[in-house]
Amino acid sequence: MRLDPATLARLRAELGPQANLTFRTAVEALQHNKLRASLTSLGILFGVASVIAMLAIGKGAEREILEQLRLLGSNNLLITPLVQQKEGPIEERSEKEVKKFSPGLTYADAEAIARVIPAVDVACAEIVLNTTITREGRHRSGKVVGVDTTYFRLTNLALASGDPFTPLQVERGLPVAIIGLGVRSRFFTTEDPIGKPLKVGNNWVTVIGVLADRRVSTQTTQKLGIRDVSMDVYVPARTLLLRFRNRAQLTQRDIETAARSFTFVSSDSAPESEADRQERLNRNQLDRIIVRVSDSKLVPSVASVVQRMLARRHNSVVDFEITVPELLLKQEQRTKTIFNVVLGAIASISLVVGGIGIMNIMLASVLERIREIGVRRAVGATRRDILLQFLSEAVLISVVGGVAGILVGGGLSAAIQRFAGIQTIVSYLSVVVAFGVSFTVGLAFGIMPAHRAARQDPVVCLRYE
Repeated sequence: MRLDPATLARLRAELGPQANLTFRTAVEALQHNKLRASLTSLGILFGVASVIAMLAIGKGAEREILEQLRLLGSNNLLITPLVQQKEGPIEERSEKEVKKFSPGLTYADAEAIARVIPAVDVACAEIVLNTTITREGRHRSGKVVGVDTTYFRLTNLALASGDPFTPLQVERGLPVAIIGLGVRSRFFTTEDPIGKPLKVGNNWVTVIGVLADRRVSTQTTQKLGIRDVSMDVYVPARTLLLRFRNRAQLTQRDIETAARSFTFVSSDSAPESEADRQERLNRNQLDRIIVRVSDSKLVPSVASVVQRMLARRHNSVVDFEITVPELLLKQEQRTKTIFNVVLGAIASISLVVGGIGIMNIMLASVLERIREIGVRRAVGATRRDILLQFLSEAVLISVVGGVAGILVGGGLSAAIQRFAGIQTIVSYLSVVVAFGVSFTVGLAFGIMPAHRAARQDPVVCLRYE
């Protein structure tokens, strides 16, 4: 039922002065006991501050998970080889035990996954080799990465300038490259690198594109297992296999490297680094296969199919590992959510304790102000007026504590982000919820004392000593 403007104006004229009087009376009553009111609101303050800080931590964790999921791809599978490096005494083996041969992770595996499994949109190969980058008398160590045309879309890498690889360049293995922003800043400081030559290892390539800057913290790159792409040089996968190195083929260079590893190393020669040792022992043609699944719901089932398929292709030798980034990140998000819910529940206890404190103080205030209640009733105040007066005092204490808690919670969130390194986001929703909770606590725990004050007999109150 809608009220006409005349009725609304009449209600506003009746309730406005009464609400104003009730509020001023509550403020005056609290000013007479500032210390007690301040101590009473501390429970609400700490409770609201704790809840806001927990919500800010949870919101920051959610954004961090979404950013990591965007970097890795929500529908992606990552297939990586397992390079076995066992050292120790030789164990006696049974004559019937035959060690099965596995070709390792190959380019043919990526092609077979994309061709055989219907739910797979694309399977992109990735090959990473340590190399040196040289131009105009300057050189620096870096990585040359062999990829397909779909690699940059799968890994969310954008181009700042130039063009991506064309299918013809990938198929023929042409000497073209896309460089990272760090390579450009070090070797093309004063000129546009597009169309310019660059020596990578012992091969010359032509730069056709430059990657855009992707700001990712070192902690995130280590956690997700992704590289800093600024010092990478990307070439077509066939270009790397044909012109740089194909680990699936044994070459004269591999024989000479293996022979040198068994010769005596003098004290003047540099020892072999761990990266060089892993590179020498790695016989997998590919370093990673990125599989994009058409539907995120099919990711677990596709991972199972890929597992069985590669096991057959590798003669039942488990020399590969399949990682589902989405499931790992969802599990991490669930863990953080449970942690935040538990902490939020513990912090909410402070609100209950603060509400009980408000009820206790207001009950004591009723006993202290018996004569005041009697005088007000004698001069014409109704039970409703007394009820609203004590209820407004309880709500005012709670709201003041809630507002102070919001400010303290915002400062606490900023301090956590600065000193603990945990991303926090204070949303408007959390502020509104905290204010609403503080108001509700004051209203809920103030009803009983207010109701008791309103039920006092005015004659008894006037005779009360």
